[in-house]
Amino acid sequence: MPVKGSTLTETFQRLLTRHMNYSKVYIDAIGYELPPVVVTSTELEARLRPVYQTLRLPEGQLEALTGIAERRWWEPGYPVSQGATAAARKALAMSNVRPQDVQVLIYAAVCREQFEPATACKVAAALGISHDAAVYDLSNACLGVLNGIVDIANRIELGQVRAGLVVSCETAREINDTMIDEMLQNRSIDMFKTSLATLTGGSGAVAVLVTDGSFSKEQRRRLIGGSNQAAPQHHGLCQWGLTTAAALGDAVGERVLHAARQFMSTDSVAVLKFGVDLGLRTWKAFLARLGWAADTIDKVICHQVGGPHREAVLKALGISLDKEFSTYPYLGNIGTVSLPLTAALAEEREFLLPGDRVGFLGIGSGLNCLMLGVEW
Repeated sequence: MPVKGSTLTETFQRLLTRHMNYSKVYIDAIGYELPPVVVTSTELEARLRPVYQTLRLPEGQLEALTGIAERRWWEPGYPVSQGATAAARKALAMSNVRPQDVQVLIYAAVCREQFEPATACKVAAALGISHDAAVYDLSNACLGVLNGIVDIANRIELGQVRAGLVVSCETAREINDTMIDEMLQNRSIDMFKTSLATLTGGSGAVAVLVTDGSFSKEQRRRLIGGSNQAAPQHHGLCQWGLTTAAALGDAVGERVLHAARQFMSTDSVAVLKFGVDLGLRTWKAFLARLGWAADTIDKVICHQVGGPHREAVLKALGISLDKEFSTYPYLGNIGTVSLPLTAALAEEREFLLPGDRVGFLGIGSGLNCLMLGVEW
């Protein structure tokens, strides 16, 4: 049916500008938990010395190529639900929100304890979340926490809930141990290239408390809106999952069991190239949707990948390096935890100040990109 006084294109554009724009959503608090074990790039390369010798590579390549000097790991066997719970308790302690006030709890990490039930259930039980709350896991590579924020923001804007928590805990120890063993067995340059990104992985936990602003007189960190774009044709560039390692069975083959193991493979060059292209496309849509100009954005927090990615993305978007706060040199890439934890540290160190117009610039395997605007 025609729309009076307007073309269908104009109507569609108005609908687009209203999409993911919020009037009563606030980031009430961000809690985080850092693991106790510091692992340097030098230590990892010492474990890989036979690989470096075979390939005639000088040690120091890992830090030189990524800008990452160290990262943190949990102790062996540390449950990710425990890290997420610790971060959530810190976020709640910084607010006036009680556990029973939380009406939705989302666990959004790549790392989970089991296929089922949802890891969110274990966190909700530990926190004493209301039985009326929606409790579930959400997965979208490194964008999980940002997607969770949007999910709760939509519920708040619709008047369904007043407060929700997005929690996440990532662990890099196990996949690094596995891939180092693989690299020692397959000392090829191709294996080195596809495993390099794995070695940047860090660990950590974060919890983002999102509310309608009614729990505090001081309404801070208002979520203005955002934009997302996708390039799913590149879904094979970065993969982390389970593969079949070996077949075990009896002599006559009546029973065969397959031992599964973790694997990770990343085409870092292609991820950077197509990731920058996607980031630029999302950036343009983000500015248009929020009605912001690039030069009016005070600060940005990016997903923490490494030095080359940071420089390429900021250059493509026309953002000066002094507007961005980085943690990758000493925390590495913590997946879903990286961006929100970096924002929390940026606020603690007075990089993010009240009144700042801030862009959260997230990207994840898939490829997917999501950018959110916050008035700090």
